[in-house]
Amino acid sequence: MGQVSDRTRHDPIRRLSEATERRETAGLRRLLRPRTGDFDGLVDLASNDYLGLSRDPRLIDGAVRALHEYGTGSTGSRLVTGTTRLHDELDRRLAAFCGTASGLTFSSGYLANLGAVTALSGPGALVVSDQVNHASIVDACRLSRARVKIVPHRDVAAVEAVLAERDEEVAVVVTDAVFSVDGDVAPLAELHRVVREHGALLVVDEAHALGVVGEHGRGAAWAAGIAGEPDVVLTLTLSKSLASQGGAVLGAPEVRETLIDTARSMIFDTGLNPAALGSALAALDVIETSPELPGRARAIARRVSKIAEGLGMETTTPDAAVVPVVLGDPRKALRGAEICRESGFRVGCFRPPSVPQGRACLRITARASLDEAELTGLERALGEVARAVAP
Repeated sequence: MGQVSDRTRHDPIRRLSEATERRETAGLRRLLRPRTGDFDGLVDLASNDYLGLSRDPRLIDGAVRALHEYGTGSTGSRLVTGTTRLHDELDRRLAAFCGTASGLTFSSGYLANLGAVTALSGPGALVVSDQVNHASIVDACRLSRARVKIVPHRDVAAVEAVLAERDEEVAVVVTDAVFSVDGDVAPLAELHRVVREHGALLVVDEAHALGVVGEHGRGAAWAAGIAGEPDVVLTLTLSKSLASQGGAVLGAPEVRETLIDTARSMIFDTGLNPAALGSALAALDVIETSPELPGRARAIARRVSKIAEGLGMETTTPDAAVVPVVLGDPRKALRGAEICRESGFRVGCFRPPSVPQGRACLRITARASLDEAELTGLERALGEVARAVAP
């Protein structure tokens, strides 16, 4: 390692600037790109608006009604003044929809994961986490002060071995339901069998499954037949299929009571704002009365995967609405996203550390409202990417 100059050693801003330059050279620089309400006139294949509800008048009306009744903010933490009638209603509605006994709404899905993992584990406990879990789960594991064991992706045998060899009385296994980049589903039924045999809890993050996977989009735990089991805890976000903002933890009443007493990311955080609550409740109404939407989103994701596969590009067979197109090098992924943009499509561009080295990709999200003309245009755009930068 080279010597650090005295000037750099004593100039913290210079250190930051040099680190930024290194990220720029490696193709790892992140930029905030403000957009207009219509995604700059581009077809949106980057957001998590899987059911196409973010501009639905019914959700907007729900938000406006909540604003008129409660104002712009919840005014405090949920334990002080931040729990409204809408919070209680959404707690109950989410639990009923996903098949659990109770629920508790948080201000984001990130905070829901922090609250669930830290409150249900802690010092002297064991947390077992899939190696490609979302960053919010990774951070929750770090904050838990438990012993954390990372296991290979979707490896039930590895989970079982760790649980069998543990000394800790308390153990929590945590996994994404649908993994946020590759779009594959966790083996939840098998994980639950192992968890039950070893007296542990299973925490499942339904963020990318809610509204897309399972009957009427009730989630991957529902599809696996384990929703409502007392040793299963679900976390979710309202910002994807429900086109709102916020998160929740669902499970047994004892789980809810524990979180209310001990989850710092709920206790010390302002309650979710009324507009988000109103729009999320309206989104549940839409999903319950439009059962075709989840299947439509999954079918479109499979179409997108077939398009990429037919062009010779590396992809996966999606279980939900996420379709990765792997290009390898971060600079290739950046160029691929730019080609798509020039062709009229906004797609995600995932690079390390969001994905492992050598796995930079375009992340394309299916949307239930995509039409045939848009899919045809996407095929042309991906064809341009394949010719320009595909491995």
